[in-house]
Amino acid sequence: MAGAASLDAAFERLDQALGRLELAVERRLAGERTISGLEDELFRLGEDRSRLAGDLDDALAKAGRLEDANREVSRRLVAAMESIRSVLDTHGG
Repeated sequence: MAGAASLDAAFERLDQALGRLELAVERRLAGERTISGLEDELFRLGEDRSRLAGDLDDALAKAGRLEDANREVSRRLVAAMESIRSVLDTHGG
C-alpha cells in the first residue's frame, strides 16, 4: 500500500508540474504574440513616419514656392503703384 500511495503522490506531482509547464508555455506564447503585435505596430509607425516626412517635405517645398510667389506679387504691386504715382504726378493727379 505504501508503494501505491507513493506512486499516486508521484503522479500528482507530475500532474502539477505538467500544469505549471502548460501555464508557462501559454504565457510564453502570449508574450510572443504581444511582441509580434508590437513589432507590427512599430513597422506601421515607421511607415507612417516615412509618409509624414515625405508630406512635410512636400509642404515645405510648397511653402517655399508660395513665399517666392508672394514676394514676386509684392514686387509687382510696388512697381504698379510707383507707375500709377508717376502717371498721376505727370498729369497733375
